[in-house]
Amino acid sequence: MFPDVVLRTQRLVLRALHEQDVDAIVAAVSDPVTQRWLPLPDPYTREDAMSWVRKKAPATRAGGNGLIRAIEWDGALAGVIDLKRTDWRHRETEIGYWAAPVSRAQGVMTEATVALSRWALTDAAFERVVLRIATGNKASVRVAEKAGFTYEGTARNAGIVHTGRLDLAIYSLIPEDLRP
Repeated sequence: MFPDVVLRTQRLVLRALHEQDVDAIVAAVSDPVTQRWLPLPDPYTREDAMSWVRKKAPATRAGGNGLIRAIEWDGALAGVIDLKRTDWRHRETEIGYWAAPVSRAQGVMTEATVALSRWALTDAAFERVVLRIATGNKASVRVAEKAGFTYEGTARNAGIVHTGRLDLAIYSLIPEDLRP
């Protein structure tokens, strides 16, 4: 199981989700850009968010499957980032994220991705962190590249969104990538 870690960067705090985040989660997840790239419920309700905060996020960590962190920027919820599909035997995990509209194009998601991936590879001693991104999601591709991830290839027809199946670009970061 991952520890209930709080990570801090120059501008951000990555922390557990709180019930006070629910309304901001609903607003961000209901945004058309978020809905375009993620197979989240549509409409996304307050009950969906409350269940995620109270049950799913704690159960994900307790079950050893991952770690869900709120991204706090200037005291507000800027998005969510998580570790998921964690394979403890092979020391591999995947990062997923979404950004609230106000925090897009501000470097927030890149900063959060750097913080969480570096923590996973150093403090948590993982050997591989993966990003799977819809090939058309140019903003997320930029995050991966700016965060230092290496493009490995495309998994064809591997993702599902509301409009159907799509290709996923696979990016990874390994401990050797962090060495000068």
